Parts: sequence; C-alpha cells; structure tokens
Amino acid sequence: MPKRHPLDAVIVGAGVVGAACAYYASRSGLSVAVVDRGPVAGGTTGAGEGNLLVSDKEAGPELDLALMSTRLWRELRSALPPETEYEPKGGLVVAPDEATLSALRTFAEGQRGAGVEAHEVAADRLHDLEPHLAPGLAGALHYPQDAQVQPARAAAELLRAAGRHGARLYLGEEVTEVLTGPDGAVRGVRTSRGELLAPAVVNAAGTWGGQLAGLAGTHLPVLPRRGFVLVTEPLPRVVRHKVYAADYIADVASGSAALQSSAVVEGTPSGPVLIGATRERVGFDRTLSTEALRRLAAQAADLFPVLADVHAMRVYHGFRPYFPDHLPAIGPDPRVPGLHHACGHEGAGIGLAPATGLLIASVLRGERPDLDLTPFRPERFDRQGADR
Repeated sequence: MPKRHPLDAVIVGAGVVGAACAYYASRSGLSVAVVDRGPVAGGTTGAGEGNLLVSDKEAGPELDLALMSTRLWRELRSALPPETEYEPKGGLVVAPDEATLSALRTFAEGQRGAGVEAHEVAADRLHDLEPHLAPGLAGALHYPQDAQVQPARAAAELLRAAGRHGARLYLGEEVTEVLTGPDGAVRGVRTSRGELLAPAVVNAAGTWGGQLAGLAGTHLPVLPRRGFVLVTEPLPRVVRHKVYAADYIADVASGSAALQSSAVVEGTPSGPVLIGATRERVGFDRTLSTEALRRLAAQAADLFPVLADVHAMRVYHGFRPYFPDHLPAIGPDPRVPGLHHACGHEGAGIGLAPATGLLIASVLRGERPDLDLTPFRPERFDRQGADR
C-alpha cells in the first residue's frame, strides 16, 4: 500500500471546520492534507443553514469562541469570493409576551458583558426592521453581529485557499486506521487508497468524530442530532434579518432527545426563504418526519403570516454533532499523543469554524492559542463519565 509524502498534519473531514483548520494551518506554513470519505461539505456542513450567531449563546466559553469567529469571518470576507454569500444581516430574537421579553433582557445583559452588541426593539418599532412580522409581539432583541454564509461554498473556498498555500485534498478516501508508533503516538492514517504519514492527526469528522476517536483507541461521546430545513420558492426579500422565536435559545441548550422545533426564518440573496429549526436524537435515521415539517411551516407562518401561502420547494436534513455539555472538543488529546480534535460543534460549527481552525493551527505549531482551550479539552468526558 503506497505511503505518501510525510506531512505536518492530516486533517480528517472536508466540512467547514476541517477546511478552516486546513486554511489556517497551511497559511501558517504547515504542510497539511485533508482527507474525507465523501465530497467537500458532504456531511453536516452541506445540510446547514450557514448561521454565524452570537445571539443564541450565553456568556461563557462558546460565546468567546463565537466572538472570535465573528472577527475572523469579517476578515475572511475580503479573502473569499462573493459566492460564499457572506451577509452581515444581523439577528432579531422576538418575544411573544412581556415575560419572555424580560428573560431576553436578562440573557442579553450577560452577553453584553462578554462583548456582544444587543439592542432592545420596542413592539411599535418591530415593523421598521421586519415589515412582514406578525402583529402583537411584545418586542425583540436586535443582534447586529449575527451573519450568514452559504456553508458548502464557504467550505469549498476555504479549501481552495488552503490549496494555494500547499494543502492537499484527498476525497473519496475513508480513513480505516489511525496509525500509531510503539510509543502510542500518532504517525498518520491509513485510508482505502494508502497511507498518509504525519506526526499529527486532526479529528474534524463532525458527527462521525466519535468513530474516528475510536480508531485512535480513545473515546468521544459524539451523538447525532437530526434537524430539518424547509426551503421556499424564490421570493422578494420579505425577511431582512435572521429572525427567530425566543424559545430557539432554550432548544439549543436542551439535552432532550425528543423532537423540538422553534422557528428560525431568513431570506437569502438568491430569493428562497430558509425555515428551521428542529432538533431530535434519533441516531442516523434519515426518515422524513412530516411532524417536524408541519411544525416548521406552522411556526414560520405564525412569525410571518405572508409565508402561509408560499410554496415549499424542497426540504433537506442532516445531523449535528452533539456533545452532552454542548461544547465542542478542540485541541490535543493527552490520551493519544499527536491526536487533536476539532469536532462536536452541534449546530454552530459553521459559525465557530474560523476560530477553531486558527486555534488548532496554533497548537499544531506549538504556540499558545489565543483562547483558553481548557473548557473544550477532549478528555473532560472521562472525568464526567458522560455517555459511558
């Protein structure tokens, strides 16, 4: 079986997180390869909406990661072509009643302390921002830092840019073994077509990150969390921001396996409106859920009555890589020297990808990362006994 030229790192996963790792690592001078059993963005990335959100994250390590990524996405805007559809459209979190609005105020106050911009919008000013919103809402919080990209194109363009810095891409190659030496340290991977040798392997395999960890002889409790998105016929720009109901924040933080749905509605530059979001833990079951779609359609029409008679042209779904504590695993795995993780971002991977990639690149170069990685350490589940 052929052994290909030694590298500084092999990155497993050609989604947006793996692409960001490749981009920042190769830009810093490291020799890297990205390997994936499928195409670019063939997993969670290709099934995402492209959310770049700070609005749904409470003060803490994930919000710090999101704010770092917000800055990096703005920098990437000038480095990537217009086809990535980066839009700093801002988010609008709406409250149906005063009790919910009060809770949003408290939530936003904690976020502001971490550096988030959040502005309350009174009920009588909502239609200045979103003319087609339903009447009778109590108010909203406006988050100008929220943005949007076309996720598959973003991953592809990051990989293309990484290629200009020397990164190599191997698609259609499944990793069958993580190679280790007599001392247990990583020395590369074996794929269906040969070996890629490197002293570092980055696990950016998303929902399948637990399986890759298993190949390396360690454990990560990554679970799939299924979600559906409805896509309407092309429309004039009837939705200007990313608009969602306040209960979406609770759904994101929930650990329930049951079906949860809360309306997230946004327009796109090409015309269709995207309607999410549902969450449920059903393994890798790809069965179409009519109940999930019914809820999405009804909740979207409740927020925007103008959508009630609009045709849904298609639906897609995918699986978010979920950890029990809702934080990704980022950084070196002390249980397997040379193994690094960049997975488990759940529904926030597109938004958090640049910061994750930059932090992984720093670690690979032996530098101190710009953000404390302690909350994201992969071995934290050993002490918690989570999902054992």
